[in-house]
Amino acid sequence: MSEILKQIESFHGHIGPYAVIGYKMGEIALKKFGTDPFRKKVVTWTGTKPPLSCIIDGLQLSSGCTLGKGNLKVLENGEPKVEFENDDGKKMQIILKKNVQEMIDTQVTKENMLTYSEKIFKQPDENLFIFIESKP
Repeated sequence: MSEILKQIESFHGHIGPYAVIGYKMGEIALKKFGTDPFRKKVVTWTGTKPPLSCIIDGLQLSSGCTLGKGNLKVLENGEPKVEFENDDGKKMQIILKKNVQEMIDTQVTKENMLTYSEKIFKQPDENLFIFIESKP
């Protein structure tokens, strides 16, 4: 298991595909908006019910945006979608592709969760997400 997956496991309590998805979403924001967590904020539409809410832990770990800092907001929509915004007003939505969500929701079990999570971790971002960027 990679060091990053071990960090996700330590932070979240186990390795699951949605925590990995959240981690990857946060990594995308780091590349786009930089590493300073105080120069960006994120809204997630996941809600607070597992397993979709596991995205939140992955987001916090990789992006540095946290509930405690006040730069992470959770909306109760039950959607695997986040929107990052930097302090210049540039925004990027990252939406999990429907086919990926359906695969996770229908094929992942306790027995194969680690294997699926590792597979998702290795996927290129374009295979997992839809990106929508906007400027102020």
